[in-house]
Amino acid sequence: MGKITGFLEINRHDRSYKPASDRIRHYEEFVIPLSDEQVSGQAARCMDCGIPFCHTGCPVNNQIPDWNDLVYNDDWQEALINLHSTNNFPEFTGRICPAPCEAACTLNLEDVPVTIKTIECSIIDKGWQEGWVKPEPSEIKTEKRVAVIGGGPAGMAAAQQLARAGHEVHLYEKNAKAGGLLRYGIPDFKLDKSLIDRRVEQMEAEGVTFHMGVNVGQDRAVADLQDEYDAVLMTGGSEHPRDLPIPGRELGGVHFAMDFLTQQNRRNSNEAIAQAEPILAEGKHVIVIGGGDTGSDCIGTSIRQGCLSVTQLEIMPKPPEAEDKLMTWPHWPLKMRTSSSQAEGAERDWSVMTSEFVGNNGHITHINCVHVDEKMQPIPGTEFELKADLVLLAMGFVHPIHEGMLKGVGVELDERGNVKANVNDYATSKSGVYAAGDMRRGQSLVVWAIREGRQAARAIDEFLMGSTVLPR
Repeated sequence: MGKITGFLEINRHDRSYKPASDRIRHYEEFVIPLSDEQVSGQAARCMDCGIPFCHTGCPVNNQIPDWNDLVYNDDWQEALINLHSTNNFPEFTGRICPAPCEAACTLNLEDVPVTIKTIECSIIDKGWQEGWVKPEPSEIKTEKRVAVIGGGPAGMAAAQQLARAGHEVHLYEKNAKAGGLLRYGIPDFKLDKSLIDRRVEQMEAEGVTFHMGVNVGQDRAVADLQDEYDAVLMTGGSEHPRDLPIPGRELGGVHFAMDFLTQQNRRNSNEAIAQAEPILAEGKHVIVIGGGDTGSDCIGTSIRQGCLSVTQLEIMPKPPEAEDKLMTWPHWPLKMRTSSSQAEGAERDWSVMTSEFVGNNGHITHINCVHVDEKMQPIPGTEFELKADLVLLAMGFVHPIHEGMLKGVGVELDERGNVKANVNDYATSKSGVYAAGDMRRGQSLVVWAIREGRQAARAIDEFLMGSTVLPR
């Protein structure tokens, strides 16, 4: 906790944004951080609530009251040590995690939770600025070798933990750079990619060997890795997008959201774009189908590319402005949220089903829609059409890609098409092969990926050594 009476004396104050008129002209981060004094004041608001429900909301089990108290008492370096004890990459979660910990905060019963996410981000950013974040190579070498397949947050967290346990770790990533969807899916204005680069440098100094541009399942067989390594961990993510198979789906200008976002991230980093056709929103009326974070990222990117308009459609009903806290707290509530990208100038509509893509000369010109009731059934007489030059499908992912690696290794899948493995040992149906992150649990949050990577590393270390000191 922080100051005993802090929550009574200090109002909640969070980070702000640079004006939309300025930030839409570039792809740089635009969050304005709080000063150290302001962060200390916000940490002081952490109350002695008896049971820290924020723990239940945090997948990586951050010791939130502990580092709030340390920040309040100006012991930032110890706060960083505490924060790193549960989270390998707090600069990622401090920027893009939706902060379920804040929803679970006891003060959220009054709708004024502690600014946990901001304090977390401030601790790690100060740690980098002060030079406190350094490589932590293991003093021992176990002579055990582990292959991690997939360079997203789950794979990176697992690789770092295993290297610090003394194992020889090799991480295989199909793209030119590590980071997974952090690198290629999250826009630069939400997460600057230099943050990933410096973590990669730290991990290399700790002994992790990165093999970039290696698509396991195509360039190398999993069976070869099984022969070469003592354990193999698959963290390839959930990359099979949910499609919308309605009339006109074949028209030009209808794309999956991740293809659109990935292209722009590659442009920003001067990386080659694999697709022959550039997907650009400049001068176009853009329709984003899907109301989640990916859809929001499409909005912000479209606006920065110079679209004429952008409309986001969601098939679910419009959520309430505020949740019934006595019914939902401390769980994540369904309520109306407006992201920074949506606030930059998007139109939004709910309970909308897209029934047909319509085009001319093989390219999309508009879409036909209808409003639906609570049972997702079309409401007669509510049909309408929207002009569309570019349609982005942002409806999530259904499961990992099965072709290539997964079919090659022959692991058992669950009923949803994810790799079957439990959260006790993360072992698949193939001996010595493990799975973690979205590839195992399905599409989820970066904080869950980090948790699963850490826990899988512990399970693998115990499998290889008979015991482990890695935290769960």
